[in-house]
Order: sequence, then C-alpha cells, then structure tokens
Amino acid sequence: MRPTIEEDEIGGRRRPLLVGVAGGSGAGKTTVVNTIVHRVGRKHVSVIQHDAYYHDRSSVPPEERSELNYDHPDSLDTALLIEHLRALAAGRTVRSPAYDFTSHTRAAESVLVEPRRIVIVEGILILADEALRELLDVKVFVDTDPDIRIIRRLERDMGERGRTHESVIRQYLRSVRPMHLAFVEPSKAFADVVIEGSGPNDRAIDSLIEKITSVLEAGGIGS
Repeated sequence: MRPTIEEDEIGGRRRPLLVGVAGGSGAGKTTVVNTIVHRVGRKHVSVIQHDAYYHDRSSVPPEERSELNYDHPDSLDTALLIEHLRALAAGRTVRSPAYDFTSHTRAAESVLVEPRRIVIVEGILILADEALRELLDVKVFVDTDPDIRIIRRLERDMGERGRTHESVIRQYLRSVRPMHLAFVEPSKAFADVVIEGSGPNDRAIDSLIEKITSVLEAGGIGS
C-alpha cells in the first residue's frame, strides 16, 4: 500500500517539514512536486517557488533584460526566500513574490503561502546555497538527461513564456548550460534522494513519500 499522511498526524508536529526539490531546468521538478501534493493531499502541503524570488529587473531597459544571466545564484533573492522559510517553519504565513517571466519583472501581486504540514520549495539552485540547504529536512534532486531537459525547456518557454526558438537556444548555450554545470549539477551531491526524471518514476516517488512519512512519524525535526 502506498504511504499516506493521515489527518490525525498533523497536531503533533512542532513545525512544518521543509522539503526541497532541485534539478536542472526542464528536469521535471514541477511534475514531481505535483505528484507529491496529489499523493499526500493538497490540504497538507504548501509549495513555494524559488523562481518567484528573481530580483526585479524593472529598472533595466526591456531590450537588455533578456540578455541577463538568470541562471546564476546571484539572480535570485535567496535571502528573502530563507527569511520566508524560517517564518513558515515558525508557523507564520508569508507572502511570496510573484514573477512575470515575460517581462522579467516582479508582478504587483503576491502569493499567500501557509505553514502547512509539509512545505515544498522548488528550484534549480536550492541545493547550491548552503544557508538554504541547511533549512531543508528532506533534499531531493531530479536528475534528467540534458537532451530531454532542453526539449522540455523549448516547449515551455515557447508555449508559455512567448520566447522564440532562437532565443531559447541562445540562452541555453550562453547561461543555462554553463550555470547548470557550475552550480546545479554539483549540488546533486547534497541530495538525500535522487529521482530519475526522464521517464516514469512511480517507484522513486513511492520511496520519497515513504522517506517524508518516516521523518514525520519519527518526529525528527527540531523546533
């Protein structure tokens, strides 16, 4: 039987379990996160995206924004994300920023994130930052072949973000691939669980949820 997290387990937690899901662009992180949410139950899980914490580039002329390196750790306001995760760990609700990938600017609205039983933070660089990594109770890396990742990125950026084929390839070669090799791929060494993201991964998801459940049931999380 697949593991579940029952309603009556919630009251005994001292704080939410913080789960990080990392991996390269197009690795399938969101698919893994959505599967966890579905399997565990949406009422038990909150999700926060590292991508939402890109620095606002509204002060940069629009024609220059697309040429910036958005795959380097410095492109993200990780300090704010850490502040928000600490607040969630303390049982406080936060308002995550929202990011407009079409204009490379922060949106005016924010996203309410509640400190539910499990808080999942997703992003390519979450295991590359030591301070962020140390906050996570379970660290996951979705490992996917580069050719699959670039195909997925092309489909997403052209279909959802209004990018051209040429611009996606240019950005991949200029920043995505070198930053993946410099920061994302080495961070896999810090993962507690590595999931193959190229194909069906039900068994790996089962193993991950078993791990999450065992940590919750053991009460092995500090205050």
